[in-house]
This record gives sequence, C-alpha cells and structure tokens, in this order.
Amino acid sequence: MITVENNNYQELTDTALKVREHIIRMSTDGGCFTGASLSAVDLIVYLYSRFLNINKDNLSDPDRDYLFLSKGHDVPALYGTFAELGLLEKDRLKNHLLLNDHIYWHPNTKIPGIEFHSGSLGHLPSVAIGVAMDLKISGSINKVVCILGDGELNEGTCWEAMLVANAYKLDNLLFVVDRNHFQANMRTEDLIPLEPLADKFEAFGAAVKRINGHNFAELDEAFNAFPFQTGKLNVIIADTVRGKGLPSIQERADRWFCNFNADEIEQLLLELHGQHNTLLTSETLVVR
Repeated sequence: MITVENNNYQELTDTALKVREHIIRMSTDGGCFTGASLSAVDLIVYLYSRFLNINKDNLSDPDRDYLFLSKGHDVPALYGTFAELGLLEKDRLKNHLLLNDHIYWHPNTKIPGIEFHSGSLGHLPSVAIGVAMDLKISGSINKVVCILGDGELNEGTCWEAMLVANAYKLDNLLFVVDRNHFQANMRTEDLIPLEPLADKFEAFGAAVKRINGHNFAELDEAFNAFPFQTGKLNVIIADTVRGKGLPSIQERADRWFCNFNADEIEQLLLELHGQHNTLLTSETLVVR
C-alpha cells in the first residue's frame, strides 16, 4: 500500500496510486513490463506535475520542456500519468496492444506528448543531448530530462553521451536513473555491477544527487536544486523498488514482464489498496 509523507504531497500520492491502477489494468491480454513501470511511477508523476513545463495545451509549443523516456518499456507509467493529467483520454488505455491504436509496449510519437520512439536501450541520451545543445545555441531556457534504467547503463552509448554533454557544458540537461537494481531477470550487481554509481557519473564530469525515488519530499529537494552546478550535466540517481506497491511482485526477478489473468488483475488492484497479497498462478517470463 502506498502512503503519503505529508499533506504537501497528497495530490501527487493520489495521482501515483491511480497511475499504478492503470499499469495493473494494462498487465493483461498480452501484458506489459509491470515491475519496471511500477518503479518509475513516482518519478514520472512528479516530473509532469511539479517540474516540467509540459501540459495538454503546449505539446507542440517550442517553449515547452522535453522528456525522453529512454527506458521505453516503462511507458505504461507514462501513459497512466498522461491519462491522469489530461494529456491522453483515459478510455484510450483500454486500447493497449490493440491494432486500432498506438498504445503498446514502447513509446510512439503518434501519441501526443511522446517526443521520440524508444525501446532500443541506450539511444535516447544522445537524442536528449542534441535537443539540449540546440536549446543552448538558441538561447532557450527549456529543460531537457532523460529517464534511464540502471541496466541500460551497460550500453556504452550512455557513457559516451555523458562525455559529450559535459564537453558542451549542457547544464540544461538532466539524466534521471530509475535505480531499481534489476536488469530483466537478474539483479544488476549480480550481472554487471554498477556501484559505486555516483562516483562513476562524477568521474565523467556530472553533478550528481542520489535520492529515494519514492519519496516526494526528496524529489522536491533534488529537482528544485536544478541545475546543480553551472556548466555540468545533471544526474539524479533515484533508488526505487521494482514492482513498488504490489508486495506479490516486488523485487521478484521473474515478474518484470507480467501478463496476468482477469482474476489476478482484480486481486492486484485490491492488494495495491492494502488488501492481502495475491496468489499468482500466471506464467512468468524468464530470459537469459
């Protein structure tokens, strides 16, 4: 069950809970990357509610801010946030994986508010750099945010992008790492260890903050400090929990992608609201 830290964040907490409901409902009839999406909910809700100059009326405005979801399989969290904040009709979420719409496993620019297709991990940091560089050259004050998965950091292009971002002093650019400590079916530290992660980012020239990615007070403090240091790429490492909100799948290596049956969906919605854990019988997905 998700609880609120204090009344200043009640609206954010309520929105995040509704987004998690949307993710659960999208986790059937073909399924989605449920565990990974649940870890990113609070980050995405905070960004669109409190940090980014993006709303349903300025999606094509050159003065908007930009968000690139490099960790593209988290898109159910993005779709759910769009639906709750009025950027996407809620009824369209029922079209997930249907041929009559563009709502599927990864971001698609045919959905208003999606800036770039993603899915092949490691590509969007470079895209975000290009946009941030263009904004710098034109003298714009827009912010550019790129959300990355921690397993995605095994892609060398991410680190090459950081070298370029700091070479061009792109302090209008913020990388946010959803640090849920899993890559597909393995813990990151058991596959290719990432720690000490903050030290590595700093060695590449970035200004870094590390926070609890589910604590809105910590999110507030970190994002309100942006840019952290003039002339440097900004990085927030947000420690999160895969499957956050559902004890039945939290931190389970075999529940990153989920395709639940109808009964499990109803039980998981109750579990999200603090009821007993769900007895899951649907098949898990394991890849090596």
